Amino acid sequence: MKKRISFILNGQQHTVAVDTRELLVDFLRETLYLTGTKVGCGIGECGACTVLLDGEPVNACLVLAASVDGGSLVTVEGLRGEEAEVLQRAFIEEGAVQCGYCTPGMLLSAKAVLDRNRRPSEAEVRQAVSGNLCRCTGYERIVRAVMRAAGDMEEGEEPVAGCG
Repeated sequence: MKKRISFILNGQQHTVAVDTRELLVDFLRETLYLTGTKVGCGIGECGACTVLLDGEPVNACLVLAASVDGGSLVTVEGLRGEEAEVLQRAFIEEGAVQCGYCTPGMLLSAKAVLDRNRRPSEAEVRQAVSGNLCRCTGYERIVRAVMRAAGDMEEGEEPVAGCG
């Protein structure tokens, strides 16, 4: 059965018909061709499919596409502007990108914590990325990258709504 939904994706309004049983990860990858959202475990354990739904990180493999009706989604393709540049540069400079499979989900989890708090503690960063598995870096480089990005962002800058 199909359902017509409207939502904001990476800052742009969309209205589409989706199968009521289709998972968000499949809808993003197979219908919208946004392949930055990775398919990992399929059971919500690895975080490779992390997207932001109304500003909160969610596992797209656990969310029905129809449930985003009226919501706002940000995928890794929606990371733009200075915030995205700072995050990307910090991940590169700290060596937080190795195989790269977890990187889209890590970047979105980092964005979510930095949107809530521009100066998070190391413990807050570790908590923010705790739902994202990485087999390559051992997390130390990722945590350093997020902390570096936080330090590089201007003091007092307001979090960017939507796709920053």
